[in-house]
Order: sequence, then structure tokens, then C-alpha cells
Amino acid sequence: MEIQKNLIKLNQHFENKEDAIKFCGQLLVEGGYVNPDYVPAMLERDKELSVYMGNFIAIPHGTDAAKKEVLKTGITIVQVPRGVDFGTEDDPKVATVLFGIAGIGNEHLDLIQKISIFCADVDNVVKIADAQSVDEIVGYFAD
Repeated sequence: MEIQKNLIKLNQHFENKEDAIKFCGQLLVEGGYVNPDYVPAMLERDKELSVYMGNFIAIPHGTDAAKKEVLKTGITIVQVPRGVDFGTEDDPKVATVLFGIAGIGNEHLDLIQKISIFCADVDNVVKIADAQSVDEIVGYFAD
């Protein structure tokens, strides 16, 4: 899993999950990973099935129909120290780390699997959430 430093953002704050998802999508657009039409598909995907994965992480990504908008596989890592709620008032689901992903073909499944394995240990999520530099985060994913 190749991590691009320009796609890692520290200390972000969002009013709501929609703003958080759009931010992840815009990073992918600016990085040349997806066309702008991929971003609304990321919002649609969360409406169909929450992109919140537990352990304080969310993995915003587009719908299957939006695969044609993916130019190359990429991943954003966004640190949200105060968290952003992907749940409801009755059932909050707070994410402090967002992994915005786009994958060619089925590569997004590989990304989700790698992120899920890494983040299954909540200590790893805490490391990312507490990281003080982009290089520190890149180091956690170095093979």
C-alpha cells in the first residue's frame, strides 16, 4: 500500500460526516486519482451503507457505479482529533481517522482489507490519531 505524503492531512475538523467525506474526495481529485464526479458517489456510498468501520475509523469510498471515475488507485489519511460523527444522535459512531480510498478494478478491496487489518488493533488507530507529523504516519504503513 503506497502512501502519498500529500494525501495525509493532520489536525482537521469537520462539522459533519458529509464535509469529511467531501474533503477526502477533494484530496483524491487534487491528487489526480479520481474525476470530480467520484466525490458525490462517495456521499452516495455512505447513504447506502455507512463507511464507518468501527475502532474510530471511517473509509469513505465511491459506489461501484463510480468506478469509471477512478483514474488510479489512491488513499488519503485524514486525522480528525476531535472526531466526526458517522452515526446518529441515538447511536454515535465517532471517527478520528479517515481513509479516503479509490481503487482501479478490485484494488479498493485490497486497500480496505489492509486498512482493516492494521486498524483491528485500536492501538494502531491511536498512533495515527496522535501522530505529530506526516512522516510518522507514513512510517506506520512502511512495508
